Amino acid sequence: MLKIGLTGSIGMGKSTTAKLFAEAGVAVNDSDAVVHDLYAGEAAPLVDAAFPGTMKNGAIDRQELGRQLARDPTGFKRLEQIVHPLVRKRESEFLARQKEAGADMVVLDIPLLFETGAEQRVDVIVVVSADPQVQRQRVLARPNMTEEKFNMILSRQTPDTEKRRRADYIVDSGHSIEAARKQVADIIADLKRRITKEDVPHA
Repeated sequence: MLKIGLTGSIGMGKSTTAKLFAEAGVAVNDSDAVVHDLYAGEAAPLVDAAFPGTMKNGAIDRQELGRQLARDPTGFKRLEQIVHPLVRKRESEFLARQKEAGADMVVLDIPLLFETGAEQRVDVIVVVSADPQVQRQRVLARPNMTEEKFNMILSRQTPDTEKRRRADYIVDSGHSIEAARKQVADIIADLKRRITKEDVPHA
């Protein structure tokens, strides 16, 4: 089973691209969605213990957590040590389910793929990218987003130029949704050809 690592910096259109893979019939494990789920479940008391006052009504208040991390960015490391092992466990469960179902390929949607060394766990890397101005407009249009917050997020992410250099495939999301959909279809077709050609099972 071929594991596709999907990544892209904030505002590049990664989530939309993940939906296009799903629409094309490729199962997607969305790390962000897993984290949201964990923040409302098993990770909530652990995060609240490390960042007091972040849990409200049994779930982590992401805005409050964000405020605490903005005040003390060293907290990111603490947070990652709590959340990443739980995310990895969910990912392993997803892969086991898909393998059992006979999937020939799956997408692991991992925002911090390069930053966390997750490229070692995938067979192919797809990077979603767009012009920096397009990225900036998209991000600053989000609710509660500021220049300062945007710059802080960017500082924690591998630069887009580096991501593109390390990609096996690039999806340019700066144009229409139809253009992105065609790029995704072309990638899937190419990977299916590769799987047939190799004719060897992937772990």
